[in-house]
Amino acid sequence: MRTLLQRVTQSTVTINGKDKSSIQKGLLVLVGIEDRDTEEDIHWLCRKIVNIRLFDDENGVMNRSVKEVEGELLVISQFTLQASTKRGNRPSYIKAAKQTVSEPLYHLFCQQMEKELGKTIQTGEFGADMKVSLVNDGPVTIFMDSKTKE
Repeated sequence: MRTLLQRVTQSTVTINGKDKSSIQKGLLVLVGIEDRDTEEDIHWLCRKIVNIRLFDDENGVMNRSVKEVEGELLVISQFTLQASTKRGNRPSYIKAAKQTVSEPLYHLFCQQMEKELGKTIQTGEFGADMKVSLVNDGPVTIFMDSKTKE
């Protein structure tokens, strides 16, 4: 499972011209799921995401987590995070899990994220054509992969 975290001052997901979800200070989390992913991947990532120190403390040092600053989360499913660009110029998505695997894991990821954060999160809509806007704060952007644990 791969995630891309972006520290934001605001982010909104729009579907068919209508705002579905939005957050203010927090993290936009893009999630790419592959066939090999399990609940173990979900638990590791969710714990790591809510506790990773990406927000400034009183000294201006990134030393506080989204949980500590009572920030918000917007979680979006994005199969293109599983792209392989090793050969040629057209990305291969062969590692991306099919909907029958990825959709239940995405929903489980969102449920686990709410448990770890201790409050409701915002989401996109699985499989929808979404427009995601954000103001990246910093900018701070972090890539995480549960298979390599980095």
